[in-house]
Amino acid sequence: MSNPNRGSKRVLSGMRPTGQLHIGHYHGALKNWLTLQNEYDCYFFVADFHALTTLYDDPRVIRQATWDTVIDWLAVGIDPERACLFIQSFVPEHAELTLLLGMGTPLPWLERVPSYKDQQDRLKEKDLATYGFLGYPLMQAADILIYRPAFVPVGEDQVPHVELTREIARRFNHLFGREPDFEALADAAINKMGKKAARLYRQHKRDYQEKGLHEALDVGRELVEQQQNLNMADRDRLLGYLEGVSRTILPEPDALLTPTPKLPGLDGQKMSKSYGNTIGLREDSDVIREKIRRMTTDPARVRRNDPGDPEKCPVFDLHKVYSSEDTCQWAAAGCRSAGIGCLDCKKPLIDEVVAEVEPIAARARHIQSDPGAVHDMVSLGSEHARNKAAETLREVRAAMGLVVQT
Repeated sequence: MSNPNRGSKRVLSGMRPTGQLHIGHYHGALKNWLTLQNEYDCYFFVADFHALTTLYDDPRVIRQATWDTVIDWLAVGIDPERACLFIQSFVPEHAELTLLLGMGTPLPWLERVPSYKDQQDRLKEKDLATYGFLGYPLMQAADILIYRPAFVPVGEDQVPHVELTREIARRFNHLFGREPDFEALADAAINKMGKKAARLYRQHKRDYQEKGLHEALDVGRELVEQQQNLNMADRDRLLGYLEGVSRTILPEPDALLTPTPKLPGLDGQKMSKSYGNTIGLREDSDVIREKIRRMTTDPARVRRNDPGDPEKCPVFDLHKVYSSEDTCQWAAAGCRSAGIGCLDCKKPLIDEVVAEVEPIAARARHIQSDPGAVHDMVSLGSEHARNKAAETLREVRAAMGLVVQT
């Protein structure tokens, strides 16, 4: 799981297991993960605990959906040699940190999360008046904070979850970041850096705290992260000391905004299994062709010679994702002038989608044929993740006055 070309910054992202993935997952998240795994220290996990927040009354599908998710990750090119792939429930420290963070998280913080009411409205057939569903944003925060990542890749709609995570970390550090002899321990850590680095650290600390130079804070943080002879506790102390606070036990992550193309489902709504409007990454080519042929178009084009508006057509939204600029211009002009019919417009799109999905489906079949190898890979990744999580949890337990296991 080491990649010499990666940067040192850690990135974390997860995905609920919903079964075999579709092209919406690929373009909305996985293509970005393929880039990130070459640039960052990436941790990607299947959030099976989170699946229970809405499937607690019928969890039978979760196990198979979890393995299907992993298989599809591997099939699109997520590489376990470049990123740590694991299953959330294989790392029980996630659950413990959720419990501990909950001790100091105000209830209104969870109730104000936008998706809390939205999900309740959308899933009216389910009883979501549960502790688990209310607490899922807190578990999301624990998922993130336990690995101390620098970034969390999200679309714009998920930024509030990252901001809540930052608030929870900030409150935790305020409540539990104070420790006896903090300044003496911080000074001892500075001395471990060596004379030159220690002098630079103190200069950056003065420039930030006395002169308000924010660039000095960024440079100082980078200096601390570069020190190889500091343990995690010393590094956290120096980051907190630099900012003028006590110890930073849980660093605040930043949202890494990622482009999320508009990818409609076959009926024009958001592509989602719950709407039955998806094109799967393991879909047979003939099935894909038939699905796109029947796909919803601009309702104004009732007859072949009726002009349409491509901006009101879900097929054109898919063209924007899959087709060249020339093809998009051809489709738009043909739609407006009724120079081409809807089936004509769909033909080049069908070819592009099939060309993308066919090799992914073939790799998925190959990977699926050796489940033992997949299980071994996940076990190895989960063990690596658990070791990292345990380091954070030891620090959290100590800060909260709990006995730390040796």
